[in-house]
Amino acid sequence: MNKVYLIPCVIDEKAFHTIPAYITDAVKECQVFFVENERSARRYLKQLWKIHLPGQEIIIDNYEWFPIHKAEGNVRSAFIQKLKEGKNVGIISEAGCPGVADPGQLLVHAAQEINVEVKPLIGPSSILLALMASGMNGQQFQFVGYLPIDNHERAKAIKELETELPSLKEQINKDGIIWVSWYKKSSGKATEVTEDMVRNTALAIGLVDVKVCAVDENWSGLKLVYRLKDR
Repeated sequence: MNKVYLIPCVIDEKAFHTIPAYITDAVKECQVFFVENERSARRYLKQLWKIHLPGQEIIIDNYEWFPIHKAEGNVRSAFIQKLKEGKNVGIISEAGCPGVADPGQLLVHAAQEINVEVKPLIGPSSILLALMASGMNGQQFQFVGYLPIDNHERAKAIKELETELPSLKEQINKDGIIWVSWYKKSSGKATEVTEDMVRNTALAIGLVDVKVCAVDENWSGLKLVYRLKDR
């Protein structure tokens, strides 16, 4: 039986030690790759071989390549066709794990619809790493994900988040935490979310910020908690 392998990728190009060596075994099983960006995926696999299989060479052109990027729904039929041909397929996103705030979910769903086995492989996930380091309740948490690219849809999503914050407040314990992140100005990413917007929205419902931090080179985060007098 053929399979779909969800192949993790490094979050940082200097962190190849976070990718288990057995990932190369899964890559060897594949004949086709559906990837977020073909150029970087090819480079990633070549580097993976150098680190985990020194002296061996991966013949990149022996594989079939299908870029999915933002057109994941459009390549669904090609994905299903390759599975029906009995081929093993690998899915690689740009960073972290496919299908988790990254492309791959629609293809995984398509594979499940035709009863093809899906094998998620262990690798770095920025969401889980952030949760682990946050001190938040790991049993109960909510991840909203990226805001829409379309300006109208993004503005609508921001309004929905503003109205949702009071309900999130009710879901946490009095000593609980809410983290809100947004793109830094220096990231060059378009966003209407700012530190002041997050802070003012939180203050209006009785939450205060106790820590602002740089999540990475692109993201800032604000830690929101109940006021001391309300705990």
